[in-house]
Amino acid sequence: RSNTQVRAFTYDAQHPGRMVAHRYAGRPEMRYRYDDTGRVVEQLNPAGLSYRYQYEQDRITVTDSLNRREVLHTEGGAGLKRVVKKELADGSVTHSGYDAAGRLTAQTDAAGRRTEYGLNVVSGDITDITTPDGRETKFYYNDGNQLTAVVSPDGLESRREYDEPGRLVSETSRSGETVRYRYDDAHSELPATTTDATGSTRQMTWSRYGQLLAFTDCSGYQTRYEYDRFGQMTAVHREEGISLYRHYDNRGRLTSVKDAQGRETQYEYNAAGDLTAVITPDGNRSETQYDAWGKAVSTTQGGLTRSMEYDAAGRVISLTNENGSHTEFSWDVLDRLIQQRGFDGRTQRYRYDLTRKLT
Repeated sequence: RSNTQVRAFTYDAQHPGRMVAHRYAGRPEMRYRYDDTGRVVEQLNPAGLSYRYQYEQDRITVTDSLNRREVLHTEGGAGLKRVVKKELADGSVTHSGYDAAGRLTAQTDAAGRRTEYGLNVVSGDITDITTPDGRETKFYYNDGNQLTAVVSPDGLESRREYDEPGRLVSETSRSGETVRYRYDDAHSELPATTTDATGSTRQMTWSRYGQLLAFTDCSGYQTRYEYDRFGQMTAVHREEGISLYRHYDNRGRLTSVKDAQGRETQYEYNAAGDLTAVITPDGNRSETQYDAWGKAVSTTQGGLTRSMEYDAAGRVISLTNENGSHTEFSWDVLDRLIQQRGFDGRTQRYRYDLTRKLT
């Protein structure tokens, strides 16, 4: 579109098709190292986490540059090899079960709670899910494998109906409320109207590319939309002459939004595509700076700056507000927040159970 390079790749001259490095515009280069069999053994990220991969018969060990280790135990051969056991960095373990076709049939979390999935042996559609407490949800399908009904453990049912071409014509919720969909003709893929349980109708007009051109709500108010040749929305026209106009640069990035009165908000970006500045109609300018990986490190508005610091895993470890006060954050090996010391010096600690829920 703009003839601007957005991503670059480097390949191994001795092994055609083997990528050894790639980078996005404005970002550091990530490199890969392989073993003699062509498997990735190391991923090197100069401004973030790097990873090492160790392969055994039925086990893969992944270790990051913080020395956090995850072990994947596999079963099956050829294209049916699946991860049946996962050892996480905190020592917790999860299990998964599969049928002969390699489809997931059960999962057991770190607390030993097992969820089971019933499958149609032919289509692979999920027919039922049984949670650890024994509650079962059932799923029903038509001959086209389209979902027609869901029966919850409490016995309440939601339903879907389709026409002969397979288009959704009605949805009935668990509470019995029905929404109906009507199409302009036998070839239309998108609905022209929707009618809810109260009888209120909304109308939609679509382009041949599936873009919404006009929407009329149940009160009769219409909103119209315009697009450029790349499919990006360029204008929104509402009732009473209220309009918004959107402009983009040659890379497809939004550069300005202008209303019918000429009030304009402008947007600026760096080479990586990060939003670096917002200029409001009154001339106020907000600027944001980023690190090499695109994480915001400071935002300045009206002469006041808020800044953030990150660790090697990309987690926020310090926030300094516009008044110079600090908040500090600590994380566990699973990237969960475990401690926060606020601007006022008070400390909050967080604990989690084996299922990763906050306790």
